[in-house]
Amino acid sequence: MKIENVKQVSTRLRSRRARLLAGVMALGVAGVLSVQTIVPNQFAMADPVSVKSAGPVDFSPVVQAVSPAVVSVQVKREIKPRTMSFNGSDDFLEGLPEDHPLYRFFRRFGGEGSGKSQKPLHKYGTAQGSGFFISEDGYLVTNNHVVEDGSEFTVINSDGDEYDAKLIGTDPRTDLALLKVDTDHDLTYVKFSDDAPSVGEWVVAVGNPFGLGGTVTAGIVSARGRDIGAGPYDDFIQIDAPVNRGNSGGPAFNMKGEVIGVNAAIYSPSGGNVGIAFAIPSSTATDIIADLKKDGSVERGWLGVQIQAVSDDIAESIGLKKAAGAIVAEAQDGSPAEKAGLKAGDAIIKVDGIDIKDPKALSKMIAGYAPDSKVDVTVWRDGGEEEIAVTLGALEDPQQMAAVTQSEDGTTSLDDLGLELTTAKVAGVSGEGVVIADVDPDSAAAEKGLRPGDRITEVGGTAVKTPADVVKAMLKADEEGRKAVLLRVETERSNRFVALPTNKVG
Repeated sequence: MKIENVKQVSTRLRSRRARLLAGVMALGVAGVLSVQTIVPNQFAMADPVSVKSAGPVDFSPVVQAVSPAVVSVQVKREIKPRTMSFNGSDDFLEGLPEDHPLYRFFRRFGGEGSGKSQKPLHKYGTAQGSGFFISEDGYLVTNNHVVEDGSEFTVINSDGDEYDAKLIGTDPRTDLALLKVDTDHDLTYVKFSDDAPSVGEWVVAVGNPFGLGGTVTAGIVSARGRDIGAGPYDDFIQIDAPVNRGNSGGPAFNMKGEVIGVNAAIYSPSGGNVGIAFAIPSSTATDIIADLKKDGSVERGWLGVQIQAVSDDIAESIGLKKAAGAIVAEAQDGSPAEKAGLKAGDAIIKVDGIDIKDPKALSKMIAGYAPDSKVDVTVWRDGGEEEIAVTLGALEDPQQMAAVTQSEDGTTSLDDLGLELTTAKVAGVSGEGVVIADVDPDSAAAEKGLRPGDRITEVGGTAVKTPADVVKAMLKADEEGRKAVLLRVETERSNRFVALPTNKVG
């Protein structure tokens, strides 16, 4: 055999050995892996959260379906310029010396002797917002602040068709308004969702930002039940779909093409979108719009009380097990509450058997009743529950709304309250009660919001006339095992309750 052939055979043998060895090693490794997989895992954990549903990859079906129902709203408003009217009268010149430059100016140009009354020039501006049809015969929803002070209203749909609209009604307290257009054909419209959206749910906003009609943005529901201080009935849905100026009054849709909310406000330090927008929930809008369509306005029940939150201190001082409900600081004169017998110090804990969480919940619940409705109000009075029948009045004046006074909570002790008390007579004020003469600004009393000039009229439900009466009432509360006692404090503007601890009295 030739040497070359020997080398080739040797090479092939080495190659076969190498492949055989690799196979054996692979088999060995596979065997090891196989053995590992059948050994029971003594530390097995529960399965992690697994969500099988997936987010939509395409919003276009929803957008194509709802877009014809969404419109741009243009509002013509009169701009009232600031003017000075002289009308040939010398009243404006009174007190000016005749040699004063302004005196000569107004004499010359003020119209004296002209015998003519100049008519003011009317200037108009245009505001823009969004809206959406809720019926085939042309009713559409928008925000009150979009149409406020408007004299003419024009709506433009996604095809560019323009319609003149008339204002049916507005509700400033919820920032909703209803318009109506007249057409000879049916219009595409959308409906309010019957179900509240879930946090994390997809949402699509369609509107007219910056006058750019037919703009679509998408995001998720970020939160629910937001109170942004816009009004007494705040219950906003927070969304992160980009919403800007001009989107106001436009709809926020779920993936079914139903309106879950009416876009009303944005949070923006710079004026642009930062991913925080607020929509009026459909549950609120449905009822309000129905009232506007029926009567052009919204009628709300009125109880007529000034209320504040029940803090932990207040709950302890009146014997409530938990800090919930709304304590009456004052029943307004002639109000349904006063006529029914509600009085200062009553803690309203239920209405028609439904628990009241806080003053905001009470205000919303009472407002949900029609005037003249009869309701059963459950109060906590003198250490027990008492049910009082009330016939509600009509909320007409915004000032009649139940005013919510926020009390400032803090840990206090009587040895460092920093209060100086005196009688009304010594303080030189009329009436009775104990007047706070001074408050240490660094004291716990100051943290509670007590100020010089405030008048303490009751302590633990007992009228007080002297500082000694205050101490006596607080000692009594301490003897009864109370950790705090309730003071009724009268200020120039309102009445409120403040809870102070009793464990250091004397």
